[in-house]
Amino acid sequence: MITVLYFARLKESLNYSTEEMELPEGVKTIAQLKTHLAKRGEAWAHLFNGKQTIRAAINHALVDDESAVKDGDEVGFFPPVTGG
Repeated sequence: MITVLYFARLKESLNYSTEEMELPEGVKTIAQLKTHLAKRGEAWAHLFNGKQTIRAAINHALVDDESAVKDGDEVGFFPPVTGG
């Protein structure tokens, strides 16, 4: 089981802020998790099909798309942010 958190416009577009999900078979990386999520429907595909920049964190640490996801992880997805 993993916990997935959605922030900012992702939360607004998907009407989800958090969910618990079984780590799907064959999903071992952030990129594979994004591909899995993109299959949920139009709004999901629009955000997770790889055409938009979506950042990820595992257990509160920023990661890239090739980072491993394992059972028990907390995965957060959010759009890029700018400071100022």
